[in-house]
Amino acid sequence: MAGILVFAEAREHTLELLNAGMNLARDLGTRLVAFALSNEFAQEYISHGADEVLLLQPLAQDQPLESYVPVLAQVVREEDPDVFLVGATQRGKEIGARLAGRLNTGLCSGCIGFELDKEKKLLRMERLLFGGLAVQKVICTTRPQMATISARVFDPAPLVEVKEGKVREITAMPSSAVTVISRTARAREAVDITEAKIVVCVGRGFEKKEDVKLARDLADVLGGEVGCSRPIAEELRWLPEDVYMGISGKKVKPDLYIGVGVSGQIQHVTGIRDSKVIFAINRDENAPIFEAADYGIVGDLYQVVPILIEELKKSLKK
Repeated sequence: MAGILVFAEAREHTLELLNAGMNLARDLGTRLVAFALSNEFAQEYISHGADEVLLLQPLAQDQPLESYVPVLAQVVREEDPDVFLVGATQRGKEIGARLAGRLNTGLCSGCIGFELDKEKKLLRMERLLFGGLAVQKVICTTRPQMATISARVFDPAPLVEVKEGKVREITAMPSSAVTVISRTARAREAVDITEAKIVVCVGRGFEKKEDVKLARDLADVLGGEVGCSRPIAEELRWLPEDVYMGISGKKVKPDLYIGVGVSGQIQHVTGIRDSKVIFAINRDENAPIFEAADYGIVGDLYQVVPILIEELKKSLKK
């Protein structure tokens, strides 16, 4: 029995899923197994908790990632794992759904956490509903119990000082009825906001596009990056869609999040709730953002932010 299987298309995401599976494998008294798309990361996965790494055959140039679905399904049928965790990227969510259909098992999509019923050996999985207004609990009574998990829901698995494992090559070749005719890369206008340690978020409290410079100046002083709420990117087009945060946007876990003129609706808070420190600036003392904030200033951002920038500059000079 393979125990706990994890699959993600990126190295960092795989390490996060290994962290999600480590305690689970220990509590179930079973193995933790990771799929790898390249031999480059196989030993690293073992060093971060995997008991075994299953090395998949590389895709041909015109093959989509979904071509691995038949191979993954074959491995699951042979190994009969208890749990299969899949990285919830856009392509990963499709792979998870297709696998669940092939295997005739249940799937908790967009899983944000779980706990194990040790007696029944079942996962109580959680996912958000209604734009984050409710949490649904999901139990999958078929095998394997499956969940798709977004990046940064879990921290990467820590390095295990003494860890032995093996790498096994899966000889089955990926196949798909779909052929990619051409690819056109989407132009990216911004940095990866999910990697920023400090994020300054622009909200609807800003009156015009030119004023976003205030947020940029604050981010520059702190060595951070500028993000925004969904309306700033999708409705006003003041900032690129790559940097809006929320339930349908990026989910971030910075050391410091500063919401400037952000109302703090649940759809936005869902994307920033894992920040280590949340600091809010809003002139409305009843703004929902203050309920999520660790620190807050009630005041006009056009007065507060310039003062904050000047004080930070003075502090940094000392």
